[in-house]
This record gives sequence, structure tokens and C-alpha cells, in this order.
Amino acid sequence: MASKQSKTSSKGGFASRIGFVLAAAGSAVGLGNIWRFPYLAAKYGGGFFLLVYLIFAVTFGFTLMVTEISIGRKTGKSVLSAYKNVDKRFSFLGIIAAAVPALILPYYCVIGGWVLKYTTSFLTGGGHDMANKTYTTSDGATLSFFENFISQLGGQTFFFILYVVLTALVVMMGVEKGIEKVSKFLMPLLFALIIGISIYTFTLDGAADGLKYYLLPDFSDFSGEKLVKTIAAAVGQLFYSMSLAMGIMITYGSYMRKDDSIEGSVRQIEVFDTLVAFLAGLIIVPAVFVFSGGDAAALNAGPGLMFITLPKVFESMAAGQFIGGAFFVLVALAALTSSISLMETVVAVVMEKFRLSRIKSCIVVILLTLILGMLSVLGYSVWDTVKILDRQFLDFFDFITNNIMMPILAFLTCIVIGYIVKTSYVESEVTYGGKQFRSKLLYRVMIKYVCPVCMILILITPFVFKDL
Repeated sequence: MASKQSKTSSKGGFASRIGFVLAAAGSAVGLGNIWRFPYLAAKYGGGFFLLVYLIFAVTFGFTLMVTEISIGRKTGKSVLSAYKNVDKRFSFLGIIAAAVPALILPYYCVIGGWVLKYTTSFLTGGGHDMANKTYTTSDGATLSFFENFISQLGGQTFFFILYVVLTALVVMMGVEKGIEKVSKFLMPLLFALIIGISIYTFTLDGAADGLKYYLLPDFSDFSGEKLVKTIAAAVGQLFYSMSLAMGIMITYGSYMRKDDSIEGSVRQIEVFDTLVAFLAGLIIVPAVFVFSGGDAAALNAGPGLMFITLPKVFESMAAGQFIGGAFFVLVALAALTSSISLMETVVAVVMEKFRLSRIKSCIVVILLTLILGMLSVLGYSVWDTVKILDRQFLDFFDFITNNIMMPILAFLTCIVIGYIVKTSYVESEVTYGGKQFRSKLLYRVMIKYVCPVCMILILITPFVFKDL
């Protein structure tokens, strides 16, 4: 046991439980919470989606997060080696777990660069241009501010590289002095911003109708097909919202102190993460609902909602320049805390595999991120006609990680823990030091029966329902 502790401490670790919780919550709180959660809630029955999501968060999400953190703390290793330590026959899961963040980080930093562009533009008085300015291409097509920005190679590349550098600076400082210290500062600031902006949206004329649309269940057209879609969407959102099946929680678990409670920490992370997602909905749904005159189609998914619709919403508000600036600062903070955890996971793998220092490992990961990220940058600009599986580079990387690799990794993790090494593998770590595992029965049922079924549902639903 002492040797395990020394391995963990030699590579750094969190100095406090609150540091671990805030860092893990910061990883969980990202772009998926800010725009994806409100969109899905609006699309799948408002209050009904919120209820389904909450149920799965405290059961499904709780189970997978406890599992990953326990594996990390018990092995004290990066994701590449952790699964081999659990069972050598499933060491290939470590390769998948290491590949997921390595593929997500580059395109996530590209989107983070978009957020930085909008943040700086709003803070320097450019909100009006982002909401109203259009551009005409050589062939006569009209582009919005956002569409024009991502089609320009130079500007997009600059903000992409800047975002990678900001992320790397934190990771280079290490776990305690970098990730933990920054998380303790950024997370309270993020919460203060999101609470303040959500309170402001309540003052908008007509916000009550948007609030009803967001919170009250709509059962008018709830068929069996829509129920399946809602469950699949809610479970799928948990991957985005709680950083599951990305190797992050295993990595952060390996830095966790042995005397801290895993069960209690996970419950706190769940509260932080779900609260931010819920409050983001309170900001976006009523405001867009009012702006669009009650048109639910305005709550479209993807970049369009954040980078095209919302600037127009802020432009229509009193003090919209200030509110828009505050909102994009919020989004930038959320994105940064997530990209830090993604980069740290990949850096931990490089440090362990090649026995390099943290600084050298960061440089390797920076180069990898810039190379793969430039594919996504080019895919929206000079290579916009080049596609893989009829998808642009960014959409392709997003599809193979979120729709294929992560569900497969989560499914096989459930099988390994539930049936191969048995749940006692995780339970012994949760109860380390005489702690109680109050949700033990729930954990056993979820990891062996419910979670695997959910993973199969996530894998097949996009192929059965193309409009999910």
C-alpha cells in the first residue's frame, strides 16, 4: 500500500478534497453544459427531459464516475496502464481510453478558439457586428459573422493556437500548483457569473413563457419512439456533462488522496455539474424563446445557437453588450476547465509511457494537438470540400469519439467490473480506511445490469433514429 502511495505522490496530486472536487467539476462543466444541455432539454419535452436526466445523473452517471475514480486511485496510474492493472486481458481498453482525449482535445481547442474570439470581440465592443454583420462571397453567397470567421484560415488559426497555449500553461504548472489552484479560482467565478446572468434573464419581458417551456413537461406528442430518444439523449448528455469514458476521471482519481471519500466527492461533483447545466438552460432558453417570439426552432443545436443566435439575442437586450461579454467569459471559463483536464489526461499518458518530464510531455502533446487541430481548422476553411464519411474533420472526430469509442469503452468497463473482477474491486477502494459505501446496492445493480443496457442503447440509437 505504501508503494502505491509513493507512486501517486511522485507524480503530484491534489492537496485537498475541495481541490479535487472543483478540478473534477471543472472538467465536467464544459461546452456541453452551456449550449448542448439547454438545447436537448428544449427539444425533448422540457421538464420531462430534466427529470430523466436527473434520474440518470444520480444513478448511471454516479456509477460510472465512482468506477473510473476508483480505478484511478487504486492503480495510481494513467489510463494507458490502469486497465492493464485491473485485468491484463483488457489492457486494450487503456489504449482506447488514452485515444479518446487525444482525439477530442484538438477539435475542442478549435471550438475554444471560437469562444475566445467571441469573448474578446464582445469585451471590446464588437457585439453589434457579431449579431448583424454579413459578408458576401465571390460566388454571391451571404455569410454570417461566424460563418465568415471560421472560413478564414488566419484568424481561426490564431485563436486556436492561443487557446492551446492557455490550456498548456496551466497543465505545465502541475496538478497542485496548476490544475488545483486554477480550478479553485475559476470555478467560483464561473458560478458567480452563471447565477448573475440567469437572474438577469428573469427580468426580460416574456421570460416566464420561456421558463415554462424549459421546465414544464410536454406530453402532448410523447410516443414510445420519443421516449427512447429522450432516454438516449439524456444518457448521451451525461458523457458530455460528467467527463465519462474519456480517461479524465481515472487520471484525476490517480491524483486523489487516499483518505478522501470517493462516494461523497462524486455526489458533490454531480451537484456542481447538474446545477451549471440547469442554470445555463435558465439563461439560454427563456432569452432565445423571447427573442424568437416563441419559436422553438430557434433553439437549434451546434455552433449556430451559441455563435449566431445568442449574439442576436444579446443585441436585442438592454445592456446586451455587457451581458453578452459576461456570458462568453463564462463559456470561455467552462471550456478552459474542460480542455485542461483533457490535456492533463494525455500528458499523464506521455509522462508514464515515455518517462518524460511534465514540461517535455506537454510539448509533445501541444504539437500533437496543433497537428490534429489544424485538420479541423482547415476543414472549415480551405479544405471545406474534404470530408470523411461525409463529415468535416471536426464532425468526424466528434462522431467517432462520442458515438462509438466512448460508449464501447463504458460498456466494456461495466463488463470488466461487473462480471470479470467483480464489483468488490471498486467497493474495496470506496470503503478504504473504514468508510461506508451507502449506495453499494444501487452501484451493483447499475454496473451489472442497467449501465450496459444504456450503453447498447447509446450505440444503436443514432443509427436507428437519424434525427437524434
